[in-house]
Amino acid sequence: MRQINQAGLSLIKSFESFRASAYLDEGGTWTIGYGHTEGVSGDTPPVTEKQAEALLRQDLQAAESSVCRLVKVELNDNQYAALVSLVYNAGSAPLVRMLGIRLNAGDYAGAADEFFRWRLAGGIVSDGLVRRREAERALFMTPVLT
Repeated sequence: MRQINQAGLSLIKSFESFRASAYLDEGGTWTIGYGHTEGVSGDTPPVTEKQAEALLRQDLQAAESSVCRLVKVELNDNQYAALVSLVYNAGSAPLVRMLGIRLNAGDYAGAADEFFRWRLAGGIVSDGLVRRREAERALFMTPVLT
């Protein structure tokens, strides 16, 4: 299966932020590393950045699978990475709604503009999500140099 590139991984890590020790996130979910939640409790031992990245890569597999399954057009590595970041954060809904419809019709620019629809947290525009969507859209629009 295709994997996210370093640019996409760095983008996600910059928004998820590294936390070595388990903590309760805003929603009251035990979290560690770069947003890892599976099997985490208050008793979970601290992780190194290397361990946290391995957990993140494991967690990204579901988002990577969704992108591969739902996108029918060719993607360069940056487009793929931007979509994986979006799906990791917002779920697969963007790919089954207008972003995915436009993208699968070959309208890459129109799909890029749809990133901004996914900026709400609890029904309110989140400054953090606005910044994240801007970064994801910029990565999506960045050609891969060979």
